[in-house]
Amino acid sequence: MIYETATDWLDAPEKRVVLFGMSGLGKTRLSALLREQGGWFHYSVDYRIGTRYMGEHIADLFKLEAMKVPFLRELLMSDSITIDSKIRFDNLAPLSKYLGKPGDPAKGGLEFEEYMRRQAQHRAAERAAMLDTGHFVTRAREIYGYRNFVCDTSGSICEIVDPENPADAILAALSATALLVWIEGSEAHTAELVRRFDRAPKPMYYQPDFLRAAWREHLEETALPETEVDPDAFVRRTYARALAHRQPRYAAMARWGVTVSADEVAAVSDAAGFEALLARALERRAE
Repeated sequence: MIYETATDWLDAPEKRVVLFGMSGLGKTRLSALLREQGGWFHYSVDYRIGTRYMGEHIADLFKLEAMKVPFLRELLMSDSITIDSKIRFDNLAPLSKYLGKPGDPAKGGLEFEEYMRRQAQHRAAERAAMLDTGHFVTRAREIYGYRNFVCDTSGSICEIVDPENPADAILAALSATALLVWIEGSEAHTAELVRRFDRAPKPMYYQPDFLRAAWREHLEETALPETEVDPDAFVRRTYARALAHRQPRYAAMARWGVTVSADEVAAVSDAAGFEALLARALERRAE
């Protein structure tokens, strides 16, 4: 780790961290707080994925849908209008919409193989975006003068790394650049995330073997053809299983850095509080 002790961390002229954990536990809130109050550069991996690596795919999908409307088709063909996504740190709807859900096309579902093709695109994009972290550390310092840096990862980072492999390219690069920080949720947090997802299911990225097994089991249990599967029913079921699937992977990743609880993160109200929290986490690790 680039900071071995609490003193190393507190005395460091440049503080660099990578936040990871389940979506909804405070990574983006904390990153925004540091950006707004503490002079930290905020590198959003999801934003990078949705702009640099998936932006053209997303815009092409929007154009494809617009071409189905004669009025818009005429304007597009005459180059009279432009169509693009307005993805933001706090609004990843264009990326989610592109990833989609498999199932009944009448309910907005995709053919399963098309769904898997988009999942593969996301995997490649997320890997590339994670490996861009060091570049953005340098950019933040040399162009904008930021000495402190926070990488706000996607909730699916655990799906694209092998934490048991000491030579994992992504984790090795990240740990050489910044302090990895796992925001760990409790069982109560997990239950709340499931309830929240159940109210508004959204597309997410998962490992291909996990997804194919989940899809096969869903088809067997519902006895439905692929074109009649309720897309929301499938992703609801998959999400609940994915949380259990991801937990041990996050825990293994935590051995590359430190762990803080979601409750501790929720109590942070400024940059000084965040720095003190990580000092305590380093002390706990040393013990």
